[in-house]
Amino acid sequence: QVQLVESGGGLVQAGGSLRLSCVASGRTYSNYAMGWFSQGPGKERELIAGISRSGNTYYADSVKGRFTISRDNAKNTVYLQMNSLNPEDTAVYYCAARRTVSPGTAVFGSYEYDYWGQGTQVTVSS
Repeated sequence: QVQLVESGGGLVQAGGSLRLSCVASGRTYSNYAMGWFSQGPGKERELIAGISRSGNTYYADSVKGRFTISRDNAKNTVYLQMNSLNPEDTAVYYCAARRTVSPGTAVFGSYEYDYWGQGTQVTVSS
């Protein structure tokens, strides 16, 4: 099994920044593609950013140019740097891991991810 623990959420003013972290333990982290999902009030859980085993990245249009996903395999950690936050970014953010033999694939459907963290709340005030 893989256990995922998110951290770094909180309350921030519009225009501010946060960095979310997700630490993985258990199976070999480098064999997993990683993703960050958000779920705002009354909304479906949505893939915001993904990163492949080899470092290819994907971003939803809503966060492109503002958010950056990265991974540090030595620390078994994936990050989401969030800049220029706006109230529409208010959501619970989840990290997810997808075991894959395809090193270059950065995006999968939510049903394809094998493990999920418990989420961390991000609230952006006006």
